[in-house]
Amino acid sequence: MKAHSASDPTREGVGVSRRQFVGSLSRSASLAAAVGSLGVPTLLRGQESAPLKTIRVGVMGLSRGDAHVAGYLAQPGVEVAYLCDVDRRAFEGPLKRVAEKQAATPKTVTDFRRILDDPTVDALSIAAPNHWHAPATILGVQAGKHVYVEKPGSHNAQEAFWMVAAARKHQRLVQMGNQRRSWPHVQEAIAELHSGAIGNVRFARTWYAGGRGSIGVGQPAPTPEWLDYALWQGPAPALPYRSNVVHYNWHWRWHWGGGELANNGIHALDLARWGLNKEYPLRVTCAGGRYHFEDDQETPDTIQASYDFGDCLAIWEGHSCTARGLHGTGFGVEFEGDRGSLLLLDSGWKLFDPKNKILREGRSQGDNHRHFANFIAAIRDGTPLNAEIESGQISTLMCHLGNLAWQSRQTVSFDPVIRQLTPDSPGHNGWGRDYQPEWQPTV
Repeated sequence: MKAHSASDPTREGVGVSRRQFVGSLSRSASLAAAVGSLGVPTLLRGQESAPLKTIRVGVMGLSRGDAHVAGYLAQPGVEVAYLCDVDRRAFEGPLKRVAEKQAATPKTVTDFRRILDDPTVDALSIAAPNHWHAPATILGVQAGKHVYVEKPGSHNAQEAFWMVAAARKHQRLVQMGNQRRSWPHVQEAIAELHSGAIGNVRFARTWYAGGRGSIGVGQPAPTPEWLDYALWQGPAPALPYRSNVVHYNWHWRWHWGGGELANNGIHALDLARWGLNKEYPLRVTCAGGRYHFEDDQETPDTIQASYDFGDCLAIWEGHSCTARGLHGTGFGVEFEGDRGSLLLLDSGWKLFDPKNKILREGRSQGDNHRHFANFIAAIRDGTPLNAEIESGQISTLMCHLGNLAWQSRQTVSFDPVIRQLTPDSPGHNGWGRDYQPEWQPTV
């Protein structure tokens, strides 16, 4: 498959126009703020007198997917119909969780295609590793399923455009798992910015800090009897099994993951882009390296990525191995404007005047169930998605561009009109990837 170009019908024909898309984002933000202030029970209250149509969901990947299971079980009229994992040890906990909340026992499968084969399933919920996000999403919408896909949603830049094209072509809803979009205090903070509370927003500073240790040096080893490793690798070209990759350390290997930028940077950069009210950056730089451990990790543990939008700037600072971040927190976003600043943390937001006086603030609990509630409401009654896949993948593209800049050690330039790297930009070789023939995505 070729990269999308300005004349590519899969880009122009199945997407929405730039003006329509920006307008839809504005409408979604306004509605999201209303939903956040009313709360999920109010959203569904009008249907309490009538039986809800049961939405049947299959969950793929039961590590992070256990949180998906909990999120769906918290929604009225939702049945977890399938549990899927390539690790046969993974079913016990989710099965117990489901048994406590619903009468029907979900089917357990190793291959998620069995979920797609069932015409009674409404949605596929993907919590598998990054290299599975886009191929599984594309197959899901082709099978007529709505899809909830974890962040970052794609392994590389080319996949970001393919999965949006597939969602448009098959007219399916696809929600991305950047759940902060559904938190009330986040919606309030973004509404403050968009109302002009701090004037023109010129700068967004974002960060993530963690306390990760070394993953060591893995050894070739026999595949464990509990693991279907061929299916775990799926679309990624096959590599021999090593002892320190499954189930989490794949994040730090380019073959399967995108490092901390794609793992946690996506959350912060998505909020930065939303607050700045921007789409694509024009120039991206990225500096840093692996400074803490000599081990098998390929992605940087200390990094700063910079995104120039032409009239404003966003940066992301990540340090995986030292846990204290800015303002003493591990995660946050800070916006600077002509008339003040806004600090947005997971615990709440604060609006400051130019002399650093707090003018207003807000708090709410980061209830991730709200994001699943929004997905179910979109399927059931057409409520706009808070993290529709096109908006989500614009944010994810920032992560991919940052990684391309880091890998090339040069500034990456992007053309927002044709949605491609500029001809003279580095990074073209990393725009897409090779696939196992069985799993080659087609749109």
